[in-house]
Amino acid sequence: MTPEEFLYREARLLDGGDLEGWLELFAENATYWVPLERGQTDPRETSSLIYDDRTLLELRVKQARHPRAHARLPLARTVHQVGNVVSREEKDLTVVNSTLTLIEWRNEKQRVWGALVEHRLRRSGESWKIAAKRIDLVNSEAELDGIAILF
Repeated sequence: MTPEEFLYREARLLDGGDLEGWLELFAENATYWVPLERGQTDPRETSSLIYDDRTLLELRVKQARHPRAHARLPLARTVHQVGNVVSREEKDLTVVNSTLTLIEWRNEKQRVWGALVEHRLRRSGESWKIAAKRIDLVNSEAELDGIAILF
């Protein structure tokens, strides 16, 4: 599987609502980061919109599935459009940069998200595991009215 195909698979899992399958794409020591500020270099230097390790990602998935998670219900329907995929080898990782356009439909309202995304992938058999994922939203410093989706 190429890195590009892996990104398409990840998008399909999210759009199909297979959050557990999506979670399995992440390595045990993975990080998932949505910086607050443009050009932010370290999630500990300033606040982030999201900075999760694998355990916190598991919690997000469990919360989304919990029947009393009223703030997340109904779950959003999404379409992830991945493009401009470029990859390079870096030590023991493959770094994959891409663009993301995400359409979200929830509570009778449609929102469009745009982002530059970086995946740091580690080989796992014939496929990959996500060691780190960074999502730089183009409007990260704007009023976002709550994020109830996974990028």
